Amino acid sequence: MPVLRSTVLIDAPARTVAGLLRDSDVAAAALRRCGHRLTAPVRLLAPGDEIRVGTHVGAGVRVPVRTRIETITPAGMTSTLVAGPLRELTHTATLTPTGAGTLVLDELQWTSPLGLLGRVADVVLLRRLMLRILAARSEVLVERAAELAAAPVVVATALLRDGLLLIAQRTRPPALAGRWELPGGRVEPGETEPDAVVRECREELATAVRVTGRLGTDLPIDAGVLRVHTAELDAAAPDPQALEHAAVRWVGPDELAEVDWVDADRAVLTDLVSLLRSGVAAVEGA
Repeated sequence: MPVLRSTVLIDAPARTVAGLLRDSDVAAAALRRCGHRLTAPVRLLAPGDEIRVGTHVGAGVRVPVRTRIETITPAGMTSTLVAGPLRELTHTATLTPTGAGTLVLDELQWTSPLGLLGRVADVVLLRRLMLRILAARSEVLVERAAELAAAPVVVATALLRDGLLLIAQRTRPPALAGRWELPGGRVEPGETEPDAVVRECREELATAVRVTGRLGTDLPIDAGVLRVHTAELDAAAPDPQALEHAAVRWVGPDELAEVDWVDADRAVLTDLVSLLRSGVAAVEGA
């Protein structure tokens, strides 16, 4: 099975780079630079999502390829081939924090059809095509990481109690009214992210919380970059109220997939399920 490896150093934390890897806008921009086209169901990809690529292989000729996201964490992302000209294709991006940023190691493994003819195509066409795509993606990652470093930060709160998660139903804007989210808001100038979580829960839910950690990757959104923090109610804190939402409710891990999430929070659904099922209130420190 042929293996191709490529590395790039990105001047950004691993959570930020992982968030950019799951951003289909980043992938689409990189593929456009090589003449290819990408179609994705959502901007922020989650495990189980499938993307379609129209791979340009010659004048007026595009080969359809479909891949599925298998895993995505702050340590990297894996995808596999669902349909296309190859028999197998696995792409693994591994993220390693360093003193100079995050080292991205891409590994592509595939099985070509057609025996000897397929192996010739590997050398003549496939490796060159893959290297061009990875080089273009590296360029886009560097550019977008610099943009996110200067972007406003928005926090969301995964508030846990007795194995349940608090979710809130939006009232605005009209396009999102009725959908559910993790409560939160923008970090104010001079404010830390944990302080913003505490303030937003006080303003939106009329309750007091204690921040316990971070969850998942950074999430590039139109308003800047979204970061999900885990939290629990302070001792003797009042039950959360829907001051700025249509409703709030507590849900368990088996209910999360049925919730009509806003797109950004849907991206951390797998992380939320794992967190609730683990029974651990705190994850990696904020």
